[in-house]
Amino acid sequence: MASGQLTAPTFSARLVPSFEGLRPSTVKFASVGPFNAGSLAQRSFRGLVVRAATVVAPKYTSLKPLGDRVLVKIKTAEEKTQGGILLPTTAQTKPQGGEVVAVGEARTIGKSQIEISVKTGGQVVYSKYAGTELEFNGSNHLILKEDDILGILETDDVKDLKPLNERVLIKVAEAEEKTAGGLLLTEASKEKPSIGMVIAVGPGPLDDEGNRKPLLVSAGNTVMYSKYAGNDFKGSDGSDYIVLRASDVMAVLS
Repeated sequence: MASGQLTAPTFSARLVPSFEGLRPSTVKFASVGPFNAGSLAQRSFRGLVVRAATVVAPKYTSLKPLGDRVLVKIKTAEEKTQGGILLPTTAQTKPQGGEVVAVGEARTIGKSQIEISVKTGGQVVYSKYAGTELEFNGSNHLILKEDDILGILETDDVKDLKPLNERVLIKVAEAEEKTAGGLLLTEASKEKPSIGMVIAVGPGPLDDEGNRKPLLVSAGNTVMYSKYAGNDFKGSDGSDYIVLRASDVMAVLS
């Protein structure tokens, strides 16, 4: 073996301890290398396969969330476009919605116990990177905090979303087609707007006594919001929407 070079062996996730009722998902690491230990920038990694979901053993048929956590059965990813074209796995949009299948006892606010605001059977939309993904009863699920749920959506169109707590649904203004000097902009050079019209608002956050505090914006307001906040969605009409916290709204325009 040449000086300064190392070859990492192949190993399996079976070396990782397993716990009663939970078994680690398949994790495979193909051989790494060879690489020069003195030049990390030249390392090559091939064949890395990671499956993030935790698998619950089939002998467990019931899962009861605790506290303010909610168990959601994830909606299946679309495999075709609206025109009927099959999508490759890499092009399928990961769903951000699903059906509530179980809820915890309550949400604790100060000394108050507040009932979870979603019900079993409801269709919800949640934050993009929220929760822990599970394989349970043969389906993909997500267990997450109630605060990570953006709203209730009983249709397939995000414009019908009913935001929860302090969340706000905004229809994003269309990007400017021209510069101030009249030059046409290409799609790539159009700046993403941070302005839009409020479509719906949640009932407001809870104070320490469990009472709702009304939001400072309402449906119909044109607002400016923080550029990197929220979760982006595409409506059935092709319009862009964003769901964010009211605290990310910076101003009302008129």
